[in-house]
Amino acid sequence: METKLTNTTSAISAAKKIAKSIAAKDKPAKNFAAQIIDILEKQSAEDIVQIDLRGKSSICDDMIIASGRSNRHVNALADYVKQGLKELGVDKLGVEGLDQCDWVLIDAGDIILHLFRPEVREYYALEKMWSVPSTNDDAPASNT
Repeated sequence: METKLTNTTSAISAAKKIAKSIAAKDKPAKNFAAQIIDILEKQSAEDIVQIDLRGKSSICDDMIIASGRSNRHVNALADYVKQGLKELGVDKLGVEGLDQCDWVLIDAGDIILHLFRPEVREYYALEKMWSVPSTNDDAPASNT
């Protein structure tokens, strides 16, 4: 009888771990975005912008853009975000640009984070490129 109870307890424990893992992977992008922004704010990132890309692109749901004051600050911000996402159960991250730290891209699936030095951010102007309104195929054509 005790063996059955131990097996049942083990099964329940395993099921809880699986459910927790699934819940972490299925968290909405908005929740992760808010947590990334919180990390960036705590680490003194500058000019944090979140852009909703639903309906504009299939590459991700949200893009977050922030600046660090220097290459070292950009590197530190990237490290803090990577660590924070790992703690949240996001294991597969694509990271580019850590060699120079002028522009670091972190691909967390539904969220893409761009960390820039201010002058590099100004040069590429991603906010301007991605902030255009989404196209609405159902809108009536204008007669101009």
